[in-house]
Amino acid sequence: MLKQTAEYSIAIVDDHPVVIEGLRTLLQGVPGISSMHAFTTGGEFMDWLEHHTADIVLLDIMLPDVNGLDLCKDIKLAAPETIVLAVSNQAERSMILQILQNGASGYLLKNASAAEFRRCLEEALSGGVAFSREVREILARPGRAELKAPAALTRREKQILQLVTEGKTTTGIAKELHLSPLTVETHRRNMMQKLEVKNAAELIMAAVQRKLL
Repeated sequence: MLKQTAEYSIAIVDDHPVVIEGLRTLLQGVPGISSMHAFTTGGEFMDWLEHHTADIVLLDIMLPDVNGLDLCKDIKLAAPETIVLAVSNQAERSMILQILQNGASGYLLKNASAAEFRRCLEEALSGGVAFSREVREILARPGRAELKAPAALTRREKQILQLVTEGKTTTGIAKELHLSPLTVETHRRNMMQKLEVKNAAELIMAAVQRKLL
């Protein structure tokens, strides 16, 4: 359990009210938690953070107004002492590694048990990097060097990359792969970060040079 001698404030950033209420219920009565605040967009939370503090942020990766991977970096720049725990349905290794690189202190899948959530909170507050069971299995407990290494393209990213080279728009790709435009944009941005490029033209050129197509 969390230490009863200290008090922590928690911010939940997720656009699904059911998830927010579920997390509130899960955390109610946990010793050490003094307050909980909920936000449905990244912009709303960042505005709040300008005048308030949160010890822990439970952050969804897929938000309606911002990429959660980038938001994590913004949170750590604005409030370096704030602990960010990603809470997501996304189980792709590349996303897990990238948000850890951007300053997160852990990653939990939304199907984690109440006991796992509480354990991860304690681990993060103790200065560790916390993973739910399934995430541990995905990462197999990587070392620090692996966390800093560029991640390879996932199968989905390669699918989107191929469609980008065919001149498809984000909307077109989303329809063809039955994804949301935000998800497609997240994958595109991930690929550009991995290949260290700034636009679609450079992305295609880098992909050709590295024989990713």
